[in-house]
Amino acid sequence: MSPSPNSPYGPGGPRLAVVGNPGHRRVELFTDAALAAGLAAPRLLAWRDVLCAGAEFEPGETVRIESPGEDHEVDELLRGAGDPARVEGTARWYARFTEAVRGVAKAARTAGATLLDDPGELAVQFDKRLCHGVLDAAGVPVPYSPTSGPQAPGVRGWDDVRAALGESGMHRAFVKLAHGSSASGVLAVEYAGPGRIRATTSVERAEDGSLFNSLRVRRYDTEREIGSIVDTLAPDGLHIERWVPKASQAKRAADLRVVVIGGRATHAVVRTSRSPMTNLHLGGVRGDLAAARAAAEAAGVAWTTVLGTAERAAAGFPGTLCVGVDLLPGTGWRRFVVGEVNAFGDLLPRLTGLPGSGAEGQDTYAAQVAAVIRAHEEARHDALH
Repeated sequence: MSPSPNSPYGPGGPRLAVVGNPGHRRVELFTDAALAAGLAAPRLLAWRDVLCAGAEFEPGETVRIESPGEDHEVDELLRGAGDPARVEGTARWYARFTEAVRGVAKAARTAGATLLDDPGELAVQFDKRLCHGVLDAAGVPVPYSPTSGPQAPGVRGWDDVRAALGESGMHRAFVKLAHGSSASGVLAVEYAGPGRIRATTSVERAEDGSLFNSLRVRRYDTEREIGSIVDTLAPDGLHIERWVPKASQAKRAADLRVVVIGGRATHAVVRTSRSPMTNLHLGGVRGDLAAARAAAEAAGVAWTTVLGTAERAAAGFPGTLCVGVDLLPGTGWRRFVVGEVNAFGDLLPRLTGLPGSGAEGQDTYAAQVAAVIRAHEEARHDALH
C-alpha cells in the first residue's frame, strides 16, 4: 500500500507513529523492526489516552493502528465488562473501537499523516458477517453461512441457530461472536436433532449464567446448556458458518495462517490441534509447513494457488497494509477456503518470510517496516520526477 505522493516525509526516511498499548509485545516487536531498519523509534500514542482524549499526529507521520488487546484498563474502556475474562460485551467493544479508529483517521487526515490501516476496512474485518459477505461477493471461497453479508437476518438466540442449522441441512457448524477474536465465544456445534447435540468451546459457564474465556477446551452435551450459552451471547451478535472438515497433519486438525503484506503473501504457519479450534493459546501447536505444501501439491493444488487464495482475500482490503488470512484446508488438502481475515493477525514471533516472497529472513514486523520504507522511497521518487 503506497502513501499519498503529497505526504511530506522527513529526509531521513518515514517517521512512524503507533497507536498501541505501552509495553505490549506487538508494539515492542514493531519498534525493534523499525530500529533495525535504521529508523527512529515509532512515536507511541497509548490506546488509553486516545480513548479518553483523542489522538494528535505530526505532519508526515506514517500511522500504524495496533491491537488494543491484552490491557485491562483499555478493555474496560472499550467493553466495560469488569472482568477481562468475561466473554460478553463484544458489541459494545466493537462500537467503541470503530468509533475510536474513525477518530484516529480524522486526526491523521487533519495533520497530513498517512494511515496504514483503513478505518472502514477495520470495521468490516471485525464483523465476521460483513467480512464473510465481502469475501463471498468477491468470489473468494468461504464456508457457507446463513448470516453472511449486511442483509442477512440477525440471530436472536438458540432457536434461530437451531432453525438455521435445520433449514440449511448443516449438522456441524461454528457459531461465533460477530465481533469476537482469539476464539472467544466460539462454539463448534454438532447437531443431529433434538437431544442429540454437542458443542466444543473454550467458553466456561458460571453458576449464575455468566460466561468466561478459558484456556481449557471443553464440551457441553445438553441442549439446555448450549442454548443458554447462545442466548447469552446473541445480544452481542452471532455469525454461523458451516464446519468445514479439515485436513490433518500428524493426526491433528490443521489450518494455515497466511500473512499478506502489501498484497503479497509473505509468511505462513500451519496450526494443528486435537480440538476444532487451532488457536495456539488453546493448545494448538505449529505444524510442518513443508509437509502441508507437499500434501497440497500431491492432491493437485499448486502452492501458488494456496497463497493466491490468501492474497485474493486480502485484496478485499486494499487500504490495509497487513492482514492475517486463515485458510482452512479441506480433507485431503484438495480444497482451501478462507475462514477469516484478521486485522491483527501478524503476531507470529520468530517466523521468517516465505521463499520468493521478498521477506526472506524477516519476521512479520520487519517485512511491514520494509514495505513502508519502499512506499516512502517510491513517493519521494515520484515527487522528484
